[in-house]
Amino acid sequence: MSTEANKAIMKRFWDELFTQGNTKVADEIVGPNYLNHDPAPGEQPGRAGLAAFVAQMHSAFPDGRFDVEQFVVEGDKVVTRWRATGTQRGEFMGIPATGKTVNITGIAIHRIADGLIVESWSHWDTMGLLQQLSALPQLAPQPAAQ
Repeated sequence: MSTEANKAIMKRFWDELFTQGNTKVADEIVGPNYLNHDPAPGEQPGRAGLAAFVAQMHSAFPDGRFDVEQFVVEGDKVVTRWRATGTQRGEFMGIPATGKTVNITGIAIHRIADGLIVESWSHWDTMGLLQQLSALPQLAPQPAAQ
């Protein structure tokens, strides 16, 4: 597939699936045996597990947004640098609703084959999210080394 076609698939992934929470999009753009090498806590395997995680995110953060800050495409892989914002209105990963607004960043690599996302690797600011939800203590600034 072309660079533009791969970017278009990933744009749908972030806009329609993650931001809009339209889990039916997963059936159109994600392979049935999708392999997430870095699943979120509690995320089940496969396309169905991804869709269930997105539904959980939208239940917890109904105003959640995933904004793509950059795409880098090489061959069958698309790297996305993203930012997510939202207000926690429901339980998330065992944390009761806090009413707090969060702002986190992450980087994901997705492999696309035959027009479907089949594999992913991602790293996101999980600790920052938990700190913003007051689920972890804030770290105090350390004094400069002498």
